[in-house]
Amino acid sequence: MGNGFNAGRRKLAGQFAAAGLLSLAPASLWAISPTRYDHPWIPDDQFLADLPEWMSAFGVPGVGIAVLEAGEVAWTHSVGMADTATGKPVEEGSRFECASLSKPVFACLVLQLVDAGRIDLEAPLFRYLRPDYLASDDPRLSRITVRDVLRHTTGLPNWREHPERTPLRTIAEPGAEIRYSGEAFFWLQLAVEAVCDESLDRLAQRLLFAPAGMQRSTYTWNADAARDSVMGVAAPGETPPVQTFREQWAILQRIADAEGKPIADWRWPDAVRLQPRAVALSDSAHFVWPGDLIANSAASLRGPVSDYVRFLDFAMRDSEHGGALRPATRDAMFSPQFPVRAGWIDKGLGWNLEMIGEGQRWCWHGGANAGRYKTFVVGDPLRRRGIAVMTNGGGATPVYQRVLRNAIGRDMLAFDI
Repeated sequence: MGNGFNAGRRKLAGQFAAAGLLSLAPASLWAISPTRYDHPWIPDDQFLADLPEWMSAFGVPGVGIAVLEAGEVAWTHSVGMADTATGKPVEEGSRFECASLSKPVFACLVLQLVDAGRIDLEAPLFRYLRPDYLASDDPRLSRITVRDVLRHTTGLPNWREHPERTPLRTIAEPGAEIRYSGEAFFWLQLAVEAVCDESLDRLAQRLLFAPAGMQRSTYTWNADAARDSVMGVAAPGETPPVQTFREQWAILQRIADAEGKPIADWRWPDAVRLQPRAVALSDSAHFVWPGDLIANSAASLRGPVSDYVRFLDFAMRDSEHGGALRPATRDAMFSPQFPVRAGWIDKGLGWNLEMIGEGQRWCWHGGANAGRYKTFVVGDPLRRRGIAVMTNGGGATPVYQRVLRNAIGRDMLAFDI
């Protein structure tokens, strides 16, 4: 349940004013100036009392909220059911499908490898890996860079409708325009795994999750995840796709047990080899291509909502203050890389950036998986604050928008694009 409420808000507001927090922001980022959004981003008591009504109105069983202030998990709140079939409640440790909130986490991991000299932002992906599912007659593929992936300018589609029989090809010139692409993130994931000779989940656990304190997050599946993961439901009146990561992993765990190799260690060659066995165990279209068997940097992260704001803090701090990235790399992550709506919204590296008066930019990202899970996060890199909302309802967009409006005290263009 929530803790602190209004008393916590008043106490935190005084603490942050004296915390010296702003001195941690790199001087090369944005100028510091007063803002009317300096209050702690904790929803008020009356809103929280009304939240179950909004959830019921939009058919959302469960919601988890976590707030980061001054680099600390300052407040969490859990409400509703993690599983409507059993009535199991959402708890602080419940693991949500983060959906596309997976992408900023992977982007941060890639930038850690950039800092280590193992990946070059300007290098073409072809330098690291050319998967056999790429179209052989598309010369534009050779011009896609790592930077293009992280700012969504690859010219690739989001996902192919029939990956089992349709080669991946560009639909626009790389570097020329925004084309949101999960396919690009997955290709970069395979490249990173090839360079490091290690699976995505093992890399993330070692380089990112452990130092950030994300003890219960994973890109794949294990027994703990099976016990704590929430079950999503469709929006009222809608029938979402059959496929969900929760259903996939439960089937794949049987294969992993027989193989003696945890799913977290699987990479593309394992997926190619094991796909026929997965299909034989499945009574639905779960495994149409090998990519359905392994971690997915664009979509398969799961964990407690409090873990996500721990990641947010680790990304917003630079390495000189115990964070993930060198100061210049951290600056680049949260600086405009390509305009979405000139003067208002830009792509950063893994993030969307929105201008919030006085030259300041907040980062944000949303997520949606299988018509059953909706998530959203907003961060203020200048002040190391943020709020994440995760749900297990396909109709939850109006719910998380209400939570965020109440907490941060403003509407956002992010909700309208």
